[in-house]
Amino acid sequence: MDSNDFLEFLNNMSTKPLRVLDASIPDSKYLSLDLSESNKTLNAIDVSSSFKLNAYIDSHIKKHDALVAYGGYLEVRNIYKRSSHFNRQTEDERNIHLGVDLWSPANTQIYTPLDATVHSFKNNMNYGDYGPTIILKHIIADVIFYTLYGHLSLASIKDLKIGQAFKQGEQIATLGDTSVNGDYPPHLHFQVIKNIQDYIGDYPGVCNKKDLEFYMRNCPDPNILLKYA
Repeated sequence: MDSNDFLEFLNNMSTKPLRVLDASIPDSKYLSLDLSESNKTLNAIDVSSSFKLNAYIDSHIKKHDALVAYGGYLEVRNIYKRSSHFNRQTEDERNIHLGVDLWSPANTQIYTPLDATVHSFKNNMNYGDYGPTIILKHIIADVIFYTLYGHLSLASIKDLKIGQAFKQGEQIATLGDTSVNGDYPPHLHFQVIKNIQDYIGDYPGVCNKKDLEFYMRNCPDPNILLKYA
């Protein structure tokens, strides 16, 4: 299945939004959030500080009487400049975000949007990394693909087992706090992956310009499932 067929397959999977947060949260309580380098408001904020970035995000959510801020697919972000994990001298700068982020308090419950089994999980402990991460495997109409959940709590992976089955809408995890999630304000990084390659408990969630074409094909916009906008 090529990337265009895969997009059509995902788009036709459900006419209704598929949720990774509490399904009772109405669409009106979701608010888009721009953390790209083109958002000039961020020039006055030290985005390398999780505390200051969290204050900005909380203020944005409260100002609009929302509960969850979301966005970030293919955003070019300055926040990754703080971490050598994204900026090793041997590679081009990785600053293009490949998933969607859902900004919500620590311990927020996370649910699988589809029937799934656990492909792998891992605590990715680099500064600025995912922290506890779960990758689910989905087989729908004989099509295999994966979803990744990053920045979780340590409890989320404590008793997890490879191959463990979850039904659509079943809780799989909770969000971690700054101390375990790579030093970010609490949020879920949700990513759709067509081919997991050889990765176990991890997959790039940020890429550089030269690799962008590949990752756009392999990691389509999660909003095709979530349908926030």
